[in-house]
This record gives sequence, C-alpha cells and structure tokens, in this order.
Amino acid sequence: MANQYIDLNTLKFLLYQVHNLQEVLDQDRYVDHDKASIDLLLNSVKDFSDKELYPFFREMDENPAYFKEGEIVVHPQVLKYMKAGGEMGFISGAFSYEDGGMQLPAIVNNALAFIQDAANNHLPGYIGLTIGAAELITHFASKKLQERYVPKMLAGIWGGTMCLTEPQAGSSLSDITTAATPDGETYKIHGQKIFISGGDYQGVENIVHLVLARVKGAPAGTKGISLFVVPKKRQNAEGNLVANDVETVADFQKMGQRGYCTTHLFFGDQQDCKGWLVGKENQGLKYMFLMMNGARIAVGRGAAAIASAAYQASLNYANERAQGRKLSSTGKKDANQEQTLIINHPDVRRMLLFQKVVTEGSLSLVFKAAKYHDLSIAHANKEQREKYNLLLEILTPIVKTYPSEMGRIAVDNGLQVLGGYGFCTDYVLQQYLRDIRISALYEGTTGIQSQDLLGRKITMNNGKALQLLSEEIRSTIQAMDAYPNLAPYAIKLTEKLALTQQVLQSLMGFAMKGDYERFLSDATPFMEFFSTIVLSWLWLDIAKEAQTALNEENTANSKAFYESKIHAMQFYFKYELPKTKGLAEVLMHDEVFTIKTNKEVFM
Repeated sequence: MANQYIDLNTLKFLLYQVHNLQEVLDQDRYVDHDKASIDLLLNSVKDFSDKELYPFFREMDENPAYFKEGEIVVHPQVLKYMKAGGEMGFISGAFSYEDGGMQLPAIVNNALAFIQDAANNHLPGYIGLTIGAAELITHFASKKLQERYVPKMLAGIWGGTMCLTEPQAGSSLSDITTAATPDGETYKIHGQKIFISGGDYQGVENIVHLVLARVKGAPAGTKGISLFVVPKKRQNAEGNLVANDVETVADFQKMGQRGYCTTHLFFGDQQDCKGWLVGKENQGLKYMFLMMNGARIAVGRGAAAIASAAYQASLNYANERAQGRKLSSTGKKDANQEQTLIINHPDVRRMLLFQKVVTEGSLSLVFKAAKYHDLSIAHANKEQREKYNLLLEILTPIVKTYPSEMGRIAVDNGLQVLGGYGFCTDYVLQQYLRDIRISALYEGTTGIQSQDLLGRKITMNNGKALQLLSEEIRSTIQAMDAYPNLAPYAIKLTEKLALTQQVLQSLMGFAMKGDYERFLSDATPFMEFFSTIVLSWLWLDIAKEAQTALNEENTANSKAFYESKIHAMQFYFKYELPKTKGLAEVLMHDEVFTIKTNKEVFM
C-alpha cells in the first residue's frame, strides 16, 4: 500500500488512551490546545509527509549529500522542508508564546515528528537540531542573542547545530581542545569539530552553531567547558551577513541516512571566528545537556519510526507474497494446494509480531518520556514537577537505547521476512536496516547510555528515581486486579521487579567497595535487562487500555484492533520478558572476563 509507513490509529490510541494526553492538556501551559486541534495537526502532518517527505525517501539515499568546493550539496527537498518547517510550525511548536512558538506539549511534538521520521528519516534531523540550538539560546543566552538568532531559526530561514565532538576526543568531552580567547564582548574561537549533523548545506542563508570550547585558564576536564553561539555568518555594523571564518573542510559519507549530511568543521583558520558566550563561563556542558537529553529522546523516536516503517513494509509484503503451503493435519504439505501467503507461516508471524511489539512498545516509551517532560515543567505542584523530572531522567537513556538497539533487530527481522528479496536494493528493507544502524551511535553510544543508566540514573538521589519508577510500575500492576485475564501477566512483572532488586543488590556491592570498574563492566547487559522489564510494563499498560476499550465497547477502533494489542502483550511476555532470566544470570555471575589484566586474551 502506498505511503503506509505508520499506523496512525495505533499512534492515536497510544497518545489519547494509553498516555491520556488530556492530563497534559489540562495543565495551564497547554489549555489553549484540545484533542480536536491535535487531531487536525496529526492528520495535516501525515498528509504533508505523504506528499513532501515519503516520495523522496529512496531518492535521497540514492543521491546522498556530498562535499564540493567548500560546501555541502544536499537534495533540493532539504531547503523546501526547512521552509515548510517554519511555515507549518514544525520548528516553533515546542517553544513558548513569548519566544514566538506554539507552546505545544512535547508529547504532541514527538507524535508529529514521529510521522515525519517514519516518512523520511533523512530530513527531520535538519529541523531537530535547529530546534535544539534555538532552545539552548532561549534558555541560557542573553536577550540580545535571543532576539538576534531565534526568530530566523524558528522561521526555518537559519539552521542550527550542536558542535561537541573533536577528532582526538570522541565522546570524551573532557578532552576537547577547541579554544575560546576573550576579545572584547566576544571570543575568538579556534579548533575543529567532527560528525556535525546538518553542519552546512548549500543554499541555507546561515547556520547557527552551538559550540563547546575551553577558555584559557579554565579548569581541566568537563568543569572547564563553556558554550558559545558561533554563526557561520555574523552580522556587521550595518546588519549585513559576512563570513565568520567557519569553514567546512569535509563531509562523512555514511552507510545510512545518506541524505542527512554530516560534516567536519574548522573554526578560526584565519583567526577571525567570533563566538558569543552563552550564560557563564565553564557552565557549557550543563547547558548542552538540555539539548543533548532532548536529542537523545529524538534519536530513540527516530529509531522507533524507522522500525515502524520497516514493519509496515514487511507486513505489506507478507500479505501479498505467496510461497509454500501450510502443513496438513498429517504433518505433510499437499503439492496440489495453492500456495499460501507467507503471513500464514508461524515463523513469519513470529518475526512480524516481534517487529510489532518492538515498534509499538518503543513509541509508547517515547510518549511516556515526553509526557514526563511536559508534567515536569507544567504541573501546578512543585513536588510533582520534581517527581516527573526524576522519572524523565531515568527513562532518557532507555528511550535512546531500546528503540535504537531493538529497533535494529526488528528491522533485521523485517528483512528476513522478505527472504532473498530482503537484501536486494529493489526493496526498501535493506535501506531501513542501513538507516537505523547509526541510531545506536548518535548522541552517545549504547555503552555510554548504559553507564549513564546504571552509574548515574539508578543511583541518583539515593535511588529516588528508581523508587519512583518502581511505584509507577506497581501502580499498573495493582490496576490489573480489575482485569482477570491480565492478572497473570501482572504476577510475572512483579516477579521481574523482585529480580531487578536481586541484580542491583549484587551489583551495588561492587560500587560500595569502590570497585566502579567492576560495577559498570556489565552496564550494557544491564541496560538490556532493565529495558526489557520497562517495556513489559508499558505493554501491560497498553493491554489494560485495550481491555478497557473492549469492556466499554469503545468504537474509536475495531474490536480486532484492541484484541491485537492484548495479543501483542502476550507475545512480548512469552518471547521477550523471559530473556531477563538469562541476563540476570550474567549480571550476578562471579567471574569477570572483560576487565583488563596482565593476561593476554586477544591472541
């Protein structure tokens, strides 16, 4: 089916029923919006994506962005999309009215972005980074800088980026060397940044870089990093744009998301690159984390969207491709029978159901985090705001990681559904697999997210965030008393919460003894273990809302629709949740094989 890259009914079910959007809209900050207006937005963005995003998806892969004579040449649709992003409010949606925005809830913005991500994952990053850069300016920069940059960024006239990574430092931001030298009211910036997504592209009027740099004499490590606004072009005394000594020296050709350019930038080669300090010196990393956390959720959302589009493509194929015959009651195939559609084969159904539970569960995870964000800034009660902020903190590394890692496996299963056609360029699954692979690397690798979860988020505030999340899960479990058919699954989830306590008790022993390397050596298996349990909670919640709709004979969707959600939950509890037992055994195992010793193991 044409343009069937998402299931809009499922998206709306998760948004309105499972995550109760109305609770967010009831907050004073969002009272100007209602379900009817949100529905119009969703439908209009889907229509726009059908016409302006999805038709160019494969074309942008076949004709990737490339470096030529100091500039990055991109597909013409990039500039058209940026312009539309300004006109249709894709960029300004999340911003406050006073900043020129629409003041939409984050959960709604993520729903709108998910549709675009699924339609064409090469394009939304250009807008996403512009949003993040503008957010940093509105939160931390002076009024003068806000007035100079934000309006044109929200209008889609100017782009924006975040510039952290350097060749010698990689993800170790404490080792960055880009220098900022005070020069009157500005700073002279000198250094280079790599892997800068959307860092430059032909035709855009200006790009506003948010750059991490070190002022001379600043403390060593991350405590000495400052944040600067460094535009590609700066305004002179007459208000005209002139070059700011920001040079694109190369690009990076990627295996996927090839239409989304990634650049190597040099600042100050001619000693004439000016930057404007954001906030105070040496506070840059703290400021940047506002953008990074939002970007991490966006990466998870993008991965979930790619996996969703791949699921729709493989499901459509399975419903059209006839091959083989079903086994008879004798265990044999009757060659005289007509071939059956491959969706009738149990193993194909298993792979499709795996895709379904990963993609829909991932979208639910994104919505949960986005809702926590909304309530953390808009709830009338201060204690509730603090609660939701802690819940958002502990979920953020999971939102970044689960859709990226499990989404990749889901897409791989989708390719397998197509058999030999799966790896052929005539079919789109191979592109989705290439596109999603980068998600586990963007904005902090899986290893970094896993150490953040176990080393910081689980232990933060003496385990307060974990306690609050456990209370949220137990609340869902307790609600199952009213649903006899779902109660057995609540019991299984309760058992997994107890197992989590056993695992953490075992691991925390190393931290208490100061053996942090051992404590974090299996952080990635812990991420998989904990994420799987979190997703089982979300699926149980989905099943609860589906059963409620069946009990109340809700006609928003068909009976089969709601029953399919319960079936998916049951599949998840059979095929995915039991994996935590083996992971727990790994995590509590006495032997250690990955910490370096004098013994040579790579022979």
